[in-house]
Amino acid sequence: MTTSTRPAKASGTYRIGGDLQVDRLGYGAMQLTGPGVWGDPKDPAEAVRVLRRAYELGVTFIDTADSYGPFVSELLIKEALHPYAEDLVIATKAGLTRSGPGDWRPVGRPEYLRQQCELSLRHLGLDCIPLYQLHRIDEKVPLEDQLGELALLKQEGKVRHIGLSEVTVEQIEAARRITPIVSVQNLYNLADRSAEDVLDHCERNDLAFIPWFPIATGNLARPGGPLDAISTEHGATPAQLALAWLLRRSPVMLPIPGTSSVTHLEENVAAAEVRLSDDEFEALAKAA
Repeated sequence: MTTSTRPAKASGTYRIGGDLQVDRLGYGAMQLTGPGVWGDPKDPAEAVRVLRRAYELGVTFIDTADSYGPFVSELLIKEALHPYAEDLVIATKAGLTRSGPGDWRPVGRPEYLRQQCELSLRHLGLDCIPLYQLHRIDEKVPLEDQLGELALLKQEGKVRHIGLSEVTVEQIEAARRITPIVSVQNLYNLADRSAEDVLDHCERNDLAFIPWFPIATGNLARPGGPLDAISTEHGATPAQLALAWLLRRSPVMLPIPGTSSVTHLEENVAAAEVRLSDDEFEALAKAA
């Protein structure tokens, strides 16, 4: 198929851990749940359509977590896409527990992480999770215990690669002294680049950088703002330009915009075909 029918292919590819090839523009499945990332979605059938459409559009990297729902997102992915295509990579996370809508609490006890891995394997219908990420470092538990358990799960063949989420450069390096790390998922977008040093570190070390909340544009999208003129030039939305900017920013960048709407999904994925000039890229970077 051409990129016009599978536009995500225009984003280029990246090999997570050196062996899991994905198209760089992925999909984040957090929004396929109820309000507060809790419970079932209002329209489960639309959630299934979104997931199937994402793959039709060329998306081969889907990111989720056991805490989304909890487990609602993982079960929807299984319903929509199992048995999985050979080129589809599912990433999930453990380490945040839920006690209600909008409530997130780090839990990194080894027995808890093992339990959640076993549940994710069952809910996703997998024998091995391609990318298993520690959702948050639990400051009450030694890092060696948290990552040591993930390393054991990898040794047992239940996890292929290990990633981190919301970490500093120092924490990445501390983790890498315990077990190989292949990816980092931090908040990062055109309007909030507080994780710039983490992104640079990932690029130097060939670690996938997965920016969550990738399409925030802040006041850049205001009428007369820098996104406004470039949007007109490209016939693209501010959200599409924000994603195009991320894809241009680094070859290790794997944006995972999420949505519960097929229409919005198609708009997001079309961003892979937007090409910013050097001047446009620099103008957006400086304005933000």
